[in-house]
Amino acid sequence: MNHERILVIGSPGSGKSTFSRKLQKLTGLHLYYLDMIWHRPDLTTISRDEFDEKLSRILEQDEWIIDGNYQRTLPLRLQRCTRIFLFDLPVQQCLEGVKARINQKREDMPWIETEFDPEFMQYIKDFPKDQLPKIYELLETYKGSRQITIFHSRKQADEWLSDKGYKGEL
Repeated sequence: MNHERILVIGSPGSGKSTFSRKLQKLTGLHLYYLDMIWHRPDLTTISRDEFDEKLSRILEQDEWIIDGNYQRTLPLRLQRCTRIFLFDLPVQQCLEGVKARINQKREDMPWIETEFDPEFMQYIKDFPKDQLPKIYELLETYKGSRQITIFHSRKQADEWLSDKGYKGEL
């Protein structure tokens, strides 16, 4: 039996969670949002040890979709996944994506964001130089053994989903 273990990674605001929800509907796989594991509704976070324990339990399962970067744990998730979707979108689109979700209830976050935190905005602006090179370096290691799809626009992601939705396959 072919078990799918899918990672959806990329900058905040790039469309990962929207894509993950649509993919979950197509596949029926259980979807885990790393933000929902790490963050508490009171705006605090759990400990790294607790996060790592919860993530380990997810990774032990045969099938899943995991949405989120959390670069510290990316090597561990890459070892276990069968497929990777990377959202590598222009910074401005990611910033607009985050702005559009301010004051919106979301299933991938345990609270409603009421403002665009300047530190978070800077993280997104720096993502292409601080995070993406490391991600691409890690992906290079798994090039031959994992299915890797890179989206440079939300339209590409939607077209991929439409195509796969008709065929019903990954």
